[in-house]
Amino acid sequence: MSDVQTLMDMGFPRDRVEYALSVTSHKGVEIAMEWLLAHGDEEIPAAAADPAATEDSAPSSSGAADVSGGAAVAKSLKCDDCGKVLKDQTEVEYHAAKTGHSNFSESTEEKKALTEDEKKAQLALIEEKLKQKRVEREEREKADALERERNRIRSGKDMTEARRRMEEIEMKKIVDQRKREKEEEKAARDRVRAQIEADKAARKARAEQSSPGKPSDAVPSVSSTTTAITPTGIKSPPRDYTETRIQVRLQDGSTLASEFNVKEPLSAVRVFIQVKTGIETPFALMTTFPRKIFADDDYEKPLEVLGLVPSAVITMTKPAA
Repeated sequence: MSDVQTLMDMGFPRDRVEYALSVTSHKGVEIAMEWLLAHGDEEIPAAAADPAATEDSAPSSSGAADVSGGAAVAKSLKCDDCGKVLKDQTEVEYHAAKTGHSNFSESTEEKKALTEDEKKAQLALIEEKLKQKRVEREEREKADALERERNRIRSGKDMTEARRRMEEIEMKKIVDQRKREKEEEKAARDRVRAQIEADKAARKARAEQSSPGKPSDAVPSVSSTTTAITPTGIKSPPRDYTETRIQVRLQDGSTLASEFNVKEPLSAVRVFIQVKTGIETPFALMTTFPRKIFADDDYEKPLEVLGLVPSAVITMTKPAA
């Protein structure tokens, strides 16, 4: 059914319906109906009313001719199934589509125009229908908005879950990487410690082989006796040390102590600290008397060159910025 017939079935004149649809750019029955209700008292332009006047005048002239001829004039169409009087073929098609009736015939009965009370009742009914359509449209829009919000939340949850899984995978990779690095560092420390122990054993063996034995039955000579009775002001030559005892004060206040060969570099002490404590963060070493923080090149120097013989106290501290 066309929009024109729909509005005409609601009681609006054809000329006003066509004008309302034209003004609202044929955007639908509801918009045209709102315009008709809002402009019910306004007169439509004559140009818009002429076609209707022409259509109305044509039947009148023909009717006049027919009347003059004395023959009956068909002024409407009638549904034989329910007896409803219809104005034209468009209303017949709409009635047939709406009710399923199929028997129609011409009628001399003229379809009466609506009275003022009927128009008011029809307008009230139309306003009620418009209100109901607005409510239905608002409910439909609310339902659509709610569904869109649900889809948005569902999509957000899916994105959050996917992001969480990615973070778990990345965290697992980081944990595995750190585990491998720790294992490699431990293996490297074990190799360094084994090498240090092997070097110690080798140096100790060489020192024992190179030191001369002391004769137990040697008779003291006159010169040695003379040396023994010489004045005490003469100092004996410095002792040749092969080992030194290093005590390390850690940052938590505890201490470590071990013996090192005087030829070992200071880096051996640092490796010893790492092996014993498991500390992986960088640190520095220093002496307090005299106060000295060892530089990077000092870790390659032997302990005897650094003056850490026959014993020394080394303090663990933070590295220089």
